[in-house]
Amino acid sequence: MSLWEKYSAVRAHSVSICSKLQKEDYVVQPVVDVSPPKWHLGHTTWFFETFILIPHAFAYQPFNAEYNYVFNSYYENIGARVIRTDRGNLSRPTVDDVFQYRAYVDEAMEKFLACEIKADVSELLILGLNHEQQHQELLWYDIKYILGHNPLFPAYGLENVENELTNTADGWIHFKEGVYEVGYQGDQFHFDNELNRHKVYIQNFSLSTRLVSNGEYLEFITDGGYEDFNLWHAEAWDWLKVNSITAPLYWYTIDGEWKRYSLSGMELLNMEAPVSHISYYEAAAFAQWKGMRLPTEFEWEVASSQLKWGKLWEWTESAYLPYPGFSKAAGALGEYNGKFMVNQKVLRGASVATPANHSRNTYRNFFHPNLRWMFSGIRLSK
Repeated sequence: MSLWEKYSAVRAHSVSICSKLQKEDYVVQPVVDVSPPKWHLGHTTWFFETFILIPHAFAYQPFNAEYNYVFNSYYENIGARVIRTDRGNLSRPTVDDVFQYRAYVDEAMEKFLACEIKADVSELLILGLNHEQQHQELLWYDIKYILGHNPLFPAYGLENVENELTNTADGWIHFKEGVYEVGYQGDQFHFDNELNRHKVYIQNFSLSTRLVSNGEYLEFITDGGYEDFNLWHAEAWDWLKVNSITAPLYWYTIDGEWKRYSLSGMELLNMEAPVSHISYYEAAAFAQWKGMRLPTEFEWEVASSQLKWGKLWEWTESAYLPYPGFSKAAGALGEYNGKFMVNQKVLRGASVATPANHSRNTYRNFFHPNLRWMFSGIRLSK
């Protein structure tokens, strides 16, 4: 597949994810962590314009000089930007403007890729495609949050990624203590935070073959799990009380029955499906209640070849930190991962919304421990 074909396929998929939205859905930002779908479509376009077309395409003229301010996310090296909390205030540019922007940049990229490009620019293009795929997963998170916090609970549609949210058979896999190697090894695309490959010492441990189910988590709730401070980290207990948290995100009791909002609409809680949209705080408290724990990211990686995974991102006990020998790239691209290596927890695996080529056993996802709008779940260790 040529670079243009890869580019076209990725770009088309972003639009496809949004194809069932109404125009009003494109501009909503209920909370700071959710970006309007319109902004995602513009930001991923800005990436190609800013990092490829402007510096490398002869005589390229930017679509709109103000878009660098509008669609820059967190790249301090690139200049000023709209603060994250204000993305929902951008009634302009309009949805139509953003689609015209995408078409303009795509046309320029087609011309640019018709000629031979340098190896370093090709690598930058592949990074850009992986970046857009990350935003495709974020689009699923954000679209669900937008629709799931509409008082009418409208469905995205009966066909959606959550249809694949199933669990596996119950059991445990056991691993002996020893020295193991972790981190990316190979010559395919990978992010800098997956490097360098290095040795770790791991004690004896066992890992569950299945994710914690809705039914199991409901037992935790029924047993007073959200009311027992002994199960929670101090920071987690404060978060729970301040935000009146009593159940996973998208869970509701309606007419005496537990229901859950999915992209298909409001449904009865499926007790066998894996519990999702769980914060690290909740995952750790549940593990404490079970008399177990969450795995470290290295235990998870060592065990990954024997796991069926890819349904939900799985919280680990590991802080998001650099590997030995990690180094950031120069300039704006060095801001991609390294600057976030503080106060976050690592999640491993993948989710139903994760693009296939991002389902690597060395892929390190990371979020703050209170967040739960992403497709996250729990796998127990002991």
